[in-house]
Amino acid sequence: MTKPLWAPWRMEFITCEKKEGSCVFCELPKEKEDNKNLILYQGKTVFVILNKFPYNLGHMMVVPFEHISRFELLKKEQLTEMMQESQRAMQVLTDVYNPDGFNMGMNLGQVAGAGIKDHLHFHIVPRWNGDTNFMPVLAETKAMPEHLQTCFEKCFEGYRRRLK
Repeated sequence: MTKPLWAPWRMEFITCEKKEGSCVFCELPKEKEDNKNLILYQGKTVFVILNKFPYNLGHMMVVPFEHISRFELLKKEQLTEMMQESQRAMQVLTDVYNPDGFNMGMNLGQVAGAGIKDHLHFHIVPRWNGDTNFMPVLAETKAMPEHLQTCFEKCFEGYRRRLK
């Protein structure tokens, strides 16, 4: 007998309203509701946010404030801060969750897998030995061991410690 595995958080992604001409990465930092929007840190040219629809627990993204889709158009200051904050994100995730490794990178353009193709962002995904399993392949489902808000609270506190 098969048992259903519920992933109700995915329905929000599937059904959420996609406003024509708007960009979630441009709008969220302006709302000044970092906790609600899962924004961990706002720097001078970039911000760090937990992925609301993560590939893995602790999946963070470093995003430039400027609406830009092409990596080669990043200014030196943006590129530098993006890499520095990616490094800090790894340090925070190591402090909080002690992963065995990381996947890091960008999906540039829709054909490359970018869910938000017009505003580039750098992914930092913590990985643990044994965290790969059959569920994403067979059931298109990922089991998350901790609630997203709990993850945000732990990572937010980790950022506060790292920023002191």
